[in-house]
Amino acid sequence: MGDIMIKQQQTMVLSPYMDIYDLVIPKDNILRKIKELIDFSFIYDELLNKYCLDNGRNAINPIRMFKYLLLKSIFDLSDVDVVERSKYDMSFKYFLDMAPEDVVIEPSSLTKFRKLRLKDVKLLDILINKTVEIAIEKGIIKGKSIIVDATHTKARYNQKSPKEILMDRSKKLRKAVYEIDETMKEKFPSKIITNALEDEIEYCQKLIDTIEKEDAICQYPKVKEKLNLLKETLTDDIEHLQISKDEDAKIGHKTSDSSFFGYKTHIAMSEERIITAATITTGEKTDGKQLETLIEKSIKAGIEVETVIGDAAYSEKRNIEYANKHGIKLVAKLNPSVTQGFRNKEDEFEFNKDAGMYVCKAGHIAIRKARQGKKGVAVNQTDTYYFDIEKCKCCPYKEGCYKEGAKSKSYSVSIKSVEHTGQAEFQESDYFREKSKERYKIEAKNSELKHRHGYDVASSSGLIGMEMQGAMAIFAVNLKRILKLIS
Repeated sequence: MGDIMIKQQQTMVLSPYMDIYDLVIPKDNILRKIKELIDFSFIYDELLNKYCLDNGRNAINPIRMFKYLLLKSIFDLSDVDVVERSKYDMSFKYFLDMAPEDVVIEPSSLTKFRKLRLKDVKLLDILINKTVEIAIEKGIIKGKSIIVDATHTKARYNQKSPKEILMDRSKKLRKAVYEIDETMKEKFPSKIITNALEDEIEYCQKLIDTIEKEDAICQYPKVKEKLNLLKETLTDDIEHLQISKDEDAKIGHKTSDSSFFGYKTHIAMSEERIITAATITTGEKTDGKQLETLIEKSIKAGIEVETVIGDAAYSEKRNIEYANKHGIKLVAKLNPSVTQGFRNKEDEFEFNKDAGMYVCKAGHIAIRKARQGKKGVAVNQTDTYYFDIEKCKCCPYKEGCYKEGAKSKSYSVSIKSVEHTGQAEFQESDYFREKSKERYKIEAKNSELKHRHGYDVASSSGLIGMEMQGAMAIFAVNLKRILKLIS
């Protein structure tokens, strides 16, 4: 009985004002288009067991809660601002299946929904598979190729010191205020000159208090959003920033001399630019190891995979063998540093294609490399990678790896390109060259995720939170792409 009541909440909207939506929301509004495109009842079916159906007051409709999170991702808004906008934006209310006069939720209920209802749901796969299903039904996906790549997302915490984060957010708030009224400079508290976090917190609180006294200025959305973000940082983040690092995030390397602290999202995408599979890992994981999973997830979603297009990170020996075994063409250039034949401790040292260096089990990257052997005779050549022994001396994995007192720690790789003759020949074919030209498409998709959907920085801490953020962002970009191709 309880499950019927929750489902009815989705369909039974009784209000004399419902016709207003037809008058004020254009036919080409993106939320109207998404609502017409997809039946969100699949979310209810996935979350049914997460709801207590016969105990106490009715739970807030799970489909509506999910739609709030989708709106956050589409428009890159905070919890507070997405709820605030749903009070007055008719397109939001229409999308949320609310009557125009309905009362909105409390922003805190979104946090509870994420933590309690979505925690153990494989949302990433569920949402991608749903959009792929729609794309296939609409005849959008016609090709049999997928393009693979990885994109970086910085951890929310410990990218900057707590003081730096507060300084950055208070600066953006002041800038928004100055655009409206420059004379506010005279009312603002004096900037602090100490390095103490406590002083910065006190300054930010005074700044907030000063601005909140100015009712006219607070009404501007660009000020309100910056103000809410600074308040949220003061109340929710400061304690977390002071006492912990994001335990799941790890250090990854973009180049040999630059790194990031966070996560990687490994993506497979059709040539029509619909994301067909994704996995989310900590930042130090290498791209090539995710290829089998991305192919298998894409096939499970309904894609027929004949060709895989990627960069040199995906051309390691194991991937070539997997592709050959399953009759898949692997359009990924060979790299002698990545695709050598047998090498010792293959699971302990992994190649990072962005940096062009090997990374050890502890996540430390080699600081230099040298090639040894006779030039032009590939079989007899080796690349030797040298590590920083100061890190080795205090490494938790040094037993069996670093010898006490040694003046250097290196890892050598034999270059045996002869073992990849078949792939080398395929690399010279016209088919390989033509398909390689498709790879740029996934770079643009990564950029869209980061710059339009807030995917450059994690919105919460932990791998579970990152998976949820990835699921919503990918769902949003896939829906937008489907709508564009239909129109």
